[in-house]
Amino acid sequence: MMHAQAINKVLKNIDHVMIGKRNISELSVTALLAGGHVLLEDVPGVGKTMMVKALAKSVGASFKRIQFTPDLLPSDVLGVSIYNPKEMEFEFRPGPIVGNIVLADEINRTSPKTQAALLESMEEASLTVDGVTIRIPQPFFVMATQNPIEYEGTYPLPEAQLDRFLFKLRMGYPKRVEEVDVLARAEKSVPIDALETVLTVEELRALQEAVKTVEVDASIKYYIVDCVAETRDNPYVYLGVSPRGSLALMKACQAYALLKGRTYVTPDDVKYLAPFVFDHRLILKPEAKYEGITTKEIIERILAKVSVPIDRIHAK
Repeated sequence: MMHAQAINKVLKNIDHVMIGKRNISELSVTALLAGGHVLLEDVPGVGKTMMVKALAKSVGASFKRIQFTPDLLPSDVLGVSIYNPKEMEFEFRPGPIVGNIVLADEINRTSPKTQAALLESMEEASLTVDGVTIRIPQPFFVMATQNPIEYEGTYPLPEAQLDRFLFKLRMGYPKRVEEVDVLARAEKSVPIDALETVLTVEELRALQEAVKTVEVDASIKYYIVDCVAETRDNPYVYLGVSPRGSLALMKACQAYALLKGRTYVTPDDVKYLAPFVFDHRLILKPEAKYEGITTKEIIERILAKVSVPIDRIHAK
């Protein structure tokens, strides 16, 4: 319960800046607690950058921002070794990837080589420069953004690299009353400037460790695997969810349960989080597009088809 109270302080803090986006805040914090990363896909100006900044300030973590452009090199992300004539040796100057919370803005605007450098660091929590491997300080959380509208001059992320993200989220436009509230709060001040740290990095690390103690009943594990198996057998799906996706869904459910103040995962956790875990991991066959069937509809059908384990969960 104490864990949930600490997490709720972070969520309330973010609410001061992100109005009407509590679900996105919860999912972002869930990914952070699970040790995963988030891909935010939406049009410009809906608050993607503000979300990451608010999260970083709330947990007192170091924040780095990388603006991806077509001419960005891997060394611009990872860092470089520079010769120091005074010491007569090379010194490593870390790039912006070495931070606790990193915003990778417009990740699809840079070359595949630079994308690969970032995504390798995300997977391994380390980087290699001139044959030397350097660990990235924990916690390490990347939130990448991309614009789904503009495709000219972009490099779509390969499916194997999309699999590195725990969630794919969409912010969406605010409701009318929410947008009026945004204007009112920003009329005489910048809300993000007033945010204070409500959780230390050490406390965040402790929460990440606590996630590992959340119980996942065997029936829940079978439920996750059955849902994943259906994505591989669906007639409209060319490539289904990988075992990495199964593991990602379980870890996400553990983190979400902790956020909600529980010590165990429920089937509802799986049903709620599965669309965010599956969305970017499915490749549809051409006939699905011809018939106007979306990834969202396929996931809904899969979750409706797989039987939910209830007996052992209700006994808790």
